[in-house]
Amino acid sequence: MSAAQRRRLNPLSQETESDDSGILNECVLLLVFESIKWDLQVLCLTASVNRKLRAIAKRLLWRKLCVYRAPRMVSALVNGSPNGRIGGGWDALAKLMFFCCGCESTRNFKLSRPSPGHFAGASRFSKTSGRSFLTKKCRADLLFVSDPCEHPVGDKEDDLGIYRGVFRGFLRSNTRACLIGRQVAFDDRVRCPYCGTRVWSMTAARLVPKSAARRLGSRDGRLEYFVCVNGHLHGTCWLVPLSSDEENCEEEEEEEDEDGGDFNGEAYKKHEKVTNGTGSRSSLMF
Repeated sequence: MSAAQRRRLNPLSQETESDDSGILNECVLLLVFESIKWDLQVLCLTASVNRKLRAIAKRLLWRKLCVYRAPRMVSALVNGSPNGRIGGGWDALAKLMFFCCGCESTRNFKLSRPSPGHFAGASRFSKTSGRSFLTKKCRADLLFVSDPCEHPVGDKEDDLGIYRGVFRGFLRSNTRACLIGRQVAFDDRVRCPYCGTRVWSMTAARLVPKSAARRLGSRDGRLEYFVCVNGHLHGTCWLVPLSSDEENCEEEEEEEDEDGGDFNGEAYKKHEKVTNGTGSRSSLMF
């Protein structure tokens, strides 16, 4: 009897063997990544090997990475969500946590040249900062926002600040209800850099409170940010140089922040390779 005939006669045993092999592989992968403290670059490379590993990473490994790196923030984000799901998927959240998306000129924010994306050396996400981005009607929403990533532009210009954030349960949020109620149209030029979905310009929607500029260290009218249908936020601002007194005040405020965690990405910066305004190859493996 040929091998093909044996497989046709006993399909159940073959399926069981395949399932056991898949479970075993996942257990081994979890042990490996736990032993290397969920190294981001290794996980990016693993997810790019083949479809099976990419599927396992999307279903399991990215979630484990997020929980390991930011347990308090993840716990807050999944609280009350059905089956502990995250809008846009865990791979999108992992990318948002570790990757500064860069920026290009938009209708309301002009740049002399694009600023490329890159792995963030270190990021701090705070729900205290997030409250500064919410209008009074939306203060019941939970939003984590990072400190701005500073990008020097030129001697005659202020530094560019690029920041990102994520809502909890955006589908049920007051912010989304406000956007829908005002019949705000999607921006026809910009897509979410983390999940690829359509976005609303909060500047065009006139939903940018003055507290957002103060929190970022910018001025009113010198920032713009977008929110996608999955609740990912990304934006840009011009940073005002701080005096020594202002820096001291900022440090005192930071001590009072309710933060979601600090994510140290220094170990991954040596793998960064930015060309032509796009992120590194590793940044595309999420």
